[in-house]
Amino acid sequence: MIDLYLCDDDEIIRRQIQVILEKKILIEDYDMQIVCSTDSAGTLLGALGNRRQNIYLLDVELQDKQWDGFLLGRELRKRDPHGTLVYITSFGHLACRTFQYHLEAFDYIVKTPDRLETSIHHCLEAIQNRLLLERPAPVQVYTVQTGTSLHHIPLDEILFFETAFRPHHVLVHTSNSRMDFLGSLNEIQASLGDRFFRSHRAYLVAFDKIQKIDWKRGTLNVGGRECLLSRTAGRKLQKRMEASL
Repeated sequence: MIDLYLCDDDEIIRRQIQVILEKKILIEDYDMQIVCSTDSAGTLLGALGNRRQNIYLLDVELQDKQWDGFLLGRELRKRDPHGTLVYITSFGHLACRTFQYHLEAFDYIVKTPDRLETSIHHCLEAIQNRLLLERPAPVQVYTVQTGTSLHHIPLDEILFFETAFRPHHVLVHTSNSRMDFLGSLNEIQASLGDRFFRSHRAYLVAFDKIQKIDWKRGTLNVGGRECLLSRTAGRKLQKRMEASL
């Protein structure tokens, strides 16, 4: 959830902006919320919690002896270096002052009655698009159940799967763990696709973790561990490696 802070000392305009924001967030189902709407820079600063990378919509011409929008933005940059600053003003020519203060403002919205709502909508859409682009890709995991517990193992950490001594059980190996669970290599192979290679009827190895192949002995070194390589699988592996060159 992204927190929004709004600071404008014109109560009518501030309420108008707040309504526009709330409607846009609701309609688009953005993961955002307004946590502070105030006419005071001091109140806004006092409302800041521990969360960072917030969105700040600030009036430039605050009627405050200590603060204007640019000084408030500079203070927010100290406290929240990666926050998003958006300035709202009646005077478009003041935009250049954001560069003087090195504020890296995301947008500069002029309080034109016929354009205010559209400008805020476009600004929120642009912020949302940037957030989606910057969001890290979800980590792919393989989930195993041991007893009543579920374990979500990132696929990048898995070296190989191996049939266990117990019937219908499989061992999953990572660089620092081994886990026994009820399963089938055939089913695991079908669910994981080409990312894992069936080197032997008893082994399913992470293709990108193969470090060394001993064709003569019929073995693979996978993340420092030895796995078996059958002749049939060896021929398939050779073709796959040639195709990837």
